[in-house]
Amino acid sequence: MEFKVKVSAIYECSLERAFKTPMLCDVTKVHTGYGLTPKVIHTTEDENWGQVGSSKKIYVEKSLTQKGGFASMDKILERIENKYWKIQVDEFQSWMAGFYKFIGEWKTTEKVEGQILVEYNYSLYSNKPLYFPLNWVFAKIFWPIYMKRVLNNIKQMAYDEEPYLYE
Repeated sequence: MEFKVKVSAIYECSLERAFKTPMLCDVTKVHTGYGLTPKVIHTTEDENWGQVGSSKKIYVEKSLTQKGGFASMDKILERIENKYWKIQVDEFQSWMAGFYKFIGEWKTTEKVEGQILVEYNYSLYSNKPLYFPLNWVFAKIFWPIYMKRVLNNIKQMAYDEEPYLYE
């Protein structure tokens, strides 16, 4: 079953900043942890990150739901410059409430110069019917809160003109 979550925000920065910051800046400043979701502490195998087909291993702190260390893989499925990213998160190393993959989308649209609409969407996939009620609660209550925190972290990074770590 697929569970969809959508959030959006207006960023007051350049289109390039709104587009590149979430994927090409330091992910440890994006995913800072919240509730069940642990803080990302570093990545490996990320030499080509930013290009379609590239991937990276994500490492997290120990938390209630994670033993710490290697947690998942991120893969870039699609990149349309200054418009759209599509990524897949999978190969989860610990129990993820019955989810086996997430597909994230980041869409940027310049409304007027310096004002960017960011649409942040996630599809969470589960194939375990027993977990569907838990999946629904997670997707409808927890995940939108977490996504809004991520949007705010990225907005601050864009405003602070954080350096890009990848091309």
